Amino acid sequence: MQTKPSDLGLVARVAGLTKTYGSGGSAVTALDDVSLGVRRGELTAIMGPSGSGKSTLMHIMAGLDVPTAGRAWIGDREITGLGDTELTLVRRRSIGFVFQAFNLVPTLDVEANIRFPFELDGRSPDDAEQAWIDSLVESLGLRPRLRHRPAELSGGQQQRVAIARALGSRPALVFADEPTGNLDSRTGREVLALLATAASEYGQGIVMVTHDPVAAAHADRIVFIADGRIVADRGRMPAAEIAEFVLGIEVA
Repeated sequence: MQTKPSDLGLVARVAGLTKTYGSGGSAVTALDDVSLGVRRGELTAIMGPSGSGKSTLMHIMAGLDVPTAGRAWIGDREITGLGDTELTLVRRRSIGFVFQAFNLVPTLDVEANIRFPFELDGRSPDDAEQAWIDSLVESLGLRPRLRHRPAELSGGQQQRVAIARALGSRPALVFADEPTGNLDSRTGREVLALLATAASEYGQGIVMVTHDPVAAAHADRIVFIADGRIVADRGRMPAAEIAEFVLGIEVA
């Protein structure tokens, strides 16, 4: 019998994943037979040189892109071949996103941005969900900013709002795409600590795509990609070792 992702403590996985752009002699292979599982309660960093395929892998795992070959699951549900409407519902109800550019709605205040996933799902938070949102607002220091719009916030504050929005509906899976890329080092460390806490204390599976060894050093697990293939899958590593490993990949 085929093992389900949940049987392995996985919140997502891909198997035999290949992604090719173009055709014939101009075809470019972004992913080449990649298999990977994301575990609950773990912060996983995906690292690799520019053009290595790390963002493509995240987009397919999140249902934002489709593979040329291979299969993908979110929880127990295979998303390979789902239509746009079904994929949208899966993403809305199972996944949170934290983007480098924050992607907040500029016309909404902080509270409305945090509640936006619920609005998209056509419902309001129940009492337990609202209590969870309130705790996030407090822990992220956003209470004094609830009536502010994104343009009135610093970059670090906007990223905190994005994290609260991503975690607010308690998705089992959160994808963070270069979450510290637009932040100063102190704010970046705070954001990374929040993501690590979401994994360790709240049991969520967090996938962070990054090129920054300092950011990756906060992860429980580091997956290295080069030329569309996974070349190493390691546990926690110091930033200096990560940088040296990535340099070795680039030279090779």
